[in-house]
Amino acid sequence: MRYTNDFYDYELIDAVSGERLERWGDIILIRPDPQIIWSGEKKDPRWRSAHAVYHRSNSGGGHWETLKKVPDVWSIKYGDLTFRLKPMGFKHTGLFPEQAVNWKLADKLIREANRPIKVLNMFAYTGGATIACLNAGASVTHVDASKGMVQWAKENAQVSGLADRSVRWLVDDCVKFVKREIRRGNKYDAIIMDPPSYGRGPDGEVWKLENQIGELLTDTAKLLSDDALFVFLNSYTGGLSPTILDYMVKTTFPNFKNSKVFTEEIGLKATSRDVVLPCGNTTIWTGGDIIG
Repeated sequence: MRYTNDFYDYELIDAVSGERLERWGDIILIRPDPQIIWSGEKKDPRWRSAHAVYHRSNSGGGHWETLKKVPDVWSIKYGDLTFRLKPMGFKHTGLFPEQAVNWKLADKLIREANRPIKVLNMFAYTGGATIACLNAGASVTHVDASKGMVQWAKENAQVSGLADRSVRWLVDDCVKFVKREIRRGNKYDAIIMDPPSYGRGPDGEVWKLENQIGELLTDTAKLLSDDALFVFLNSYTGGLSPTILDYMVKTTFPNFKNSKVFTEEIGLKATSRDVVLPCGNTTIWTGGDIIG
């Protein structure tokens, strides 16, 4: 499993009895996590001094209970990158910190390429991967179906000092966008995909990962340049095993002379308990040799 050990503004303090205890800068939050099925004593005193806790509803969704004053919006940093956070519905804050290991790897590959790199980031959410690639010197096309998420990503680029970099911000259905890019003949050196298990496009298009990932991968492979650098495919659904995703990518993307494919879990290491919390998988295709 790969996990970050240098995200100093974020900390998974503890994970036990269905809940995460997390520090986001100076803000302590408690959030439910269905994967935390082990029990134990909540010894860390910060369990009893959190700023807010998210309660799930039996009918779906849930709500935040504020215990101390929480800013409407606050920021944290990862290296040179800055992210704006806020408590959202469905327990989110606008950032998936486990993805820092992929931002770091993308940065390394782009910088070591020593050439202009065009990146396509799809299902791009609030732009963590986008601003990491911009910071490394790449040009990025950022695509997400949510207008609000794209605006949030723009704000993250702004506060990271990257608003003047080469980036296209697009509110679009990713499946339809890829098909249009094929017709246009556009190519990319690197592609990042972070598809949800289920979602809807800007015009109500239904996305279900198990039903559509095969066609999306086949189409996406047509957008790779002849000297493509990498493809990252993130998955959070239990419906597709890492072995299946690994096989799908191996059989879909070009078999260059030195191309490699590997799939690994990514996670978050707790600081007050000897546990690493699994947070999904990343399948990586690369046109050359890399070390994760």
